[in-house]
Amino acid sequence: MPVSAFAAKSAESPLAPLSIERREPLEQDVEIDILYCGVCHSDLHIARNEWGGTTYPVVPGHEILGRVTRVGSKVKRFKAGDLAAVGCMVDSCRSCESCKEDLEQFCLKGAVFTYNSEDKHSGGMTYGGYSTGVVVDEAFTLKVPENLDPARAAPLLCAGITTYSPLRRWGAGKGKKVGVVGLGGLGHMGVKFAHALGAHTVLFTTSEGKVADAKRLGADEVVISKDADQMAAHAASFDMILDTVSADHDLNAYLNLLKLDGTLVLVGVPPNPQPVGVFGLLMPRRQIAGSLIGGIAETQEMLDFCGKHKIECDIELIKMQQINEAYERMLKSDVKYRFVIDMASLKG
Repeated sequence: MPVSAFAAKSAESPLAPLSIERREPLEQDVEIDILYCGVCHSDLHIARNEWGGTTYPVVPGHEILGRVTRVGSKVKRFKAGDLAAVGCMVDSCRSCESCKEDLEQFCLKGAVFTYNSEDKHSGGMTYGGYSTGVVVDEAFTLKVPENLDPARAAPLLCAGITTYSPLRRWGAGKGKKVGVVGLGGLGHMGVKFAHALGAHTVLFTTSEGKVADAKRLGADEVVISKDADQMAAHAASFDMILDTVSADHDLNAYLNLLKLDGTLVLVGVPPNPQPVGVFGLLMPRRQIAGSLIGGIAETQEMLDFCGKHKIECDIELIKMQQINEAYERMLKSDVKYRFVIDMASLKG
């Protein structure tokens, strides 16, 4: 069935209208009328083929939130009218060791991502949420607490789980000191989650203009990372630091702030390899780790946590027709803190 979408037809072309085909719901499928879709920086990377491997045309978008319109005969958890969401994945092999441990993002046979992945059902490539509707297997469809603002909840499907998962895995909570590097789309959610989990939360930023906002979002302290004295005051004191920055920067400065067995967790993707001084790892037995989104079960846990604590993203709502302008503004960090597309602008 045809639905309206916005797509990039080449790495150089702006996103533009395109009619795409969605499959009729199969017996295990959930059909969703998309209300809102968050704009992730990875959308821009893939639209412009900055990571390589993009197949055109590509319809980005993996922070999808909408209302269920139809369900297949074997669907048990959803009915028409329910608020539902789709994140970064729409399928996996479901049988490998990773999938059996609810870590579908690390599927050993390769997860099927929401866009720019091989479509097992329809052939061709999967198309994302910059569209008016989507059909997804129930196993990869998520329930959304009704007390959350749907527009502000949409970015939880990537920005939310990307920060929640490592904070949970590395034990952010009461009695822990947790740092968050960068106050952007990811970082602002990291601050909210670390605070809600009960950790003493410290935000690192290069901008003095973000101090007040960081404290509003839940930071107990804010450190200007360019100030050597401020950084030195926190030496060897952190249990964990969550680094959300995707620009080249000095990881060693943050390694020096970790205590014994502390962990620096990277979720940002700088364009170049980042040098690390080995002695900073050896003394006192520090670690660098990476984290990629979360599995379906953990993503549902995150959404339920957000419902319980009324955690939502700070957003700027845009029309679909503003997406190319939004990409340029995103490159300048000119958004607080996540763009979300109102799909009503594509349905008129």
